[in-house]
Amino acid sequence: MLAYIVRRLWQMLPTMLGVVVLVFVLFNWVGGDPAYVLAGKMANADSIANIRRQLGVDQPYYVQLWIFIKQIVTFDFGLSWATSEPVSNIIATRLGPSLTVLVPLTVLETLIGIALALAIAFVRGSLTDRAVMIACTVGMSVSILVYIIVFQYGLAYKLGLFPVQGWDGLRYAVLPILIGLAVSVAPTLRLFRSFVLDEVGQDYVRTARAKGVSERRVMWVHVLRNAAIPILTYVMSNLPALLIGAFLLERFFGIPGIGREVILAVERSDFPVIKAITVYVAVATMVFNLLTDLLYQAVDPRVKLS
Repeated sequence: MLAYIVRRLWQMLPTMLGVVVLVFVLFNWVGGDPAYVLAGKMANADSIANIRRQLGVDQPYYVQLWIFIKQIVTFDFGLSWATSEPVSNIIATRLGPSLTVLVPLTVLETLIGIALALAIAFVRGSLTDRAVMIACTVGMSVSILVYIIVFQYGLAYKLGLFPVQGWDGLRYAVLPILIGLAVSVAPTLRLFRSFVLDEVGQDYVRTARAKGVSERRVMWVHVLRNAAIPILTYVMSNLPALLIGAFLLERFFGIPGIGREVILAVERSDFPVIKAITVYVAVATMVFNLLTDLLYQAVDPRVKLS
């Protein structure tokens, strides 16, 4: 196990280097000269040259790339161009609110999706199964904006059950979590149902039934163990993207999270913040891929890591 982890970590280095080079090229060649962004339209040549010198963009490209690598290693991306706040502090303070929403949302979405998928598998092919799939299709067809408006109006404004704006911990996260569940349960259920039904038709399931194993044990033990592999893959691969993908909820509810910060950084052309979050999401993706492989063996000991 330890040798596998060390080997995977070693293999991440060239991948991470490729990501760093790609981000560097995109932001230096496609993003334009940051000195013009910071100097404004009325700046003179001396001001632009001074800003370029302060940012280090007057150096050769290999020097700038080395500076970028040192920023990543030291977790110091300098100051935000828009607010002059340290980028590391921005990420540290915005991560908590995002996780307060996303962790409960991911756990509840996964547990509800698994439970419903197994329940639907018991009545597969029946009228109930078809009705649930139709309901899922309808739910997936509705925009998240509709869910936000309806939930805010009905649960917040009319019933006064939840606060709509502001942030003060988990109490303010309940309504965004409910909306996230309403949006995500339908596609998650359809996907998890397909994973479960793929296993139901396997030979080992027919063998277990022929031995007299109860249908409940077949589904909750044998089928769920094998369906857990693709479910884990789906959940873990989505975790890094969720930090960015929840920007609509964070924007509408005034949650000071990572997703909202990315949108603000794009609107302000705040490249240090965008670069830092891009790199950290790439690192998180590779780390979660490693954790997924380790969880495979924890869920099913028959899986061999090599």
